Amino acid sequence: MLWFITALLSSFLSASSAIVQKKVLFKREPLEFSFILALFNLVFSIPFFFFIDFSVINSFSLFVLLIKSLIGVFAFLSVMTALKNLQISSALPLLALTPGFVALFAYVFLGEALSLFEVTGLVLLTVGTYILESKNLKEFIYPFALFLRSKYHRYILAALLLFTASSILDKLLLVKLSFTPISLTAFQHLYFAFIFLIIFLAVRIFRKSNSENKYKSVLDFAPLFKNKSDFGWIMLISLMTIGYRFTQVAAISMGSVALTLAVKRTSVLWATIIGGKIFEDTNLLKKTVAVIFIVIGAILIFQE
Repeated sequence: MLWFITALLSSFLSASSAIVQKKVLFKREPLEFSFILALFNLVFSIPFFFFIDFSVINSFSLFVLLIKSLIGVFAFLSVMTALKNLQISSALPLLALTPGFVALFAYVFLGEALSLFEVTGLVLLTVGTYILESKNLKEFIYPFALFLRSKYHRYILAALLLFTASSILDKLLLVKLSFTPISLTAFQHLYFAFIFLIIFLAVRIFRKSNSENKYKSVLDFAPLFKNKSDFGWIMLISLMTIGYRFTQVAAISMGSVALTLAVKRTSVLWATIIGGKIFEDTNLLKKTVAVIFIVIGAILIFQE
């Protein structure tokens, strides 16, 4: 029973993190927010480095993790961009489609057969997505055309594809390349901070000629930290991020991986209901029904 409580805690922390992210993104640009959060995540990940067996980590595995981190950075930026510009009850549920994408890509590119659970899960994911994005039953094509017409829905689609690749690399790193969840978390946050710094400086250089640029120089970071209340919220998000990742690993160590991930996936439901209520999202009842379909579909796929 302890694994269930721990997994449920991970789910609540993940949902809470997403809700506070939405609050911060009202005032912050996605790249600024992501960069500051990456720095906090690195600081709070330092204790993990004391529990790593460095003898089993080699340059090739670190290179693979670098590629995985690059994918993760652009996936996170895509999600933050969508979360800033879409209602939380519209953006987050779509991310629960990741297991469906993984199962489908494994079938197409790896030849892995789909079980009855996975096929049923994929159908429920599709139905849930359709309900979530539909205007009414008469406009059958609307939910599918939305991903082509809406720029911010395309960010979600990009994130889904990137998270699919990231999930496959996670499996490679943990099963084949001797990474543990602790070492993976520590080095990934190190890479995230470094990559976000490079991207942030590159954007600064690109915008340097803009007369509206608020920074005195490329290395002027002072304006990022002027809003102290905002700074505190980002620190809270970082603590919750480290918290839900750690509790997820702890739950997996005590129980089933599939059951832990199934419980963790309910974070989408909490974020939709609670976040949607806080931010006064529209059509919340319809979206909640859609999320229930999506969560059940994801759970069925995770059972495999």
